[in-house]
Amino acid sequence: MVSAPVIVTRAEPGASETLARLTAKGIEAIASPMLQLAALSGAAPDMDGISHLVFTSANGVRFFAEACDWRAGVAWCVGPSTAAAARAAGFAHVHEGRGDAGDLAGDMIAALPPESGGILHVANEAAAGELVARLSAAGLGARFAALYETRPMGHLAPEAAAALAAGPVFVLIHSAKGAAAFSDVCGPLQHAVIVAISAAAAWPLQGLGASAIVIAEAPNEAALMEALATARLGL
Repeated sequence: MVSAPVIVTRAEPGASETLARLTAKGIEAIASPMLQLAALSGAAPDMDGISHLVFTSANGVRFFAEACDWRAGVAWCVGPSTAAAARAAGFAHVHEGRGDAGDLAGDMIAALPPESGGILHVANEAAAGELVARLSAAGLGARFAALYETRPMGHLAPEAAAALAAGPVFVLIHSAKGAAAFSDVCGPLQHAVIVAISAAAAWPLQGLGASAIVIAEAPNEAALMEALATARLGL
């Protein structure tokens, strides 16, 4: 198995969680978050009439928990990490999805009676609103609230830049926005193997000369770790 280092581009606090997983496996990990997260000013959500919350990331849970003490309803979570964050934040009723927002919307449509309302999706300001649109099209009353924003870091950590230049190196990609920020600052990628949580997350790095791009079988952290293990065996 190759002992090449792994660059973690995920934003904090998730980056530290991924670093801990890699370190526990004896893998050299380099933190170089490509995005930083910040609460939007005055972004306390309006919980009037809400009985269901939708979280498509653990960061959404974190920013909601900081802004609001409401825990009365169901937390619909996109995947295991997000569900764990919701439970840690004090939600007693948590639905754990399989890691895909489209699947989560399908779960809600199947489980909730027609014309149900009181659904709030909380996420960052760049969320496309597709989940709310799908729920609304199915007759479920849903709305969206942006609680935080993502900003590009604008630079690599020095250790990450050195690893990319020396190679071989693996680069973990958790989101398309993070990948786009990485593409702006990464330089040549001929020594890098990109390991991405989904094809959509890897898309901004297509055609940039990486030695390989490996896609996780499912859009969650466990599958990403499995994809990394496979990539390390194959290098």
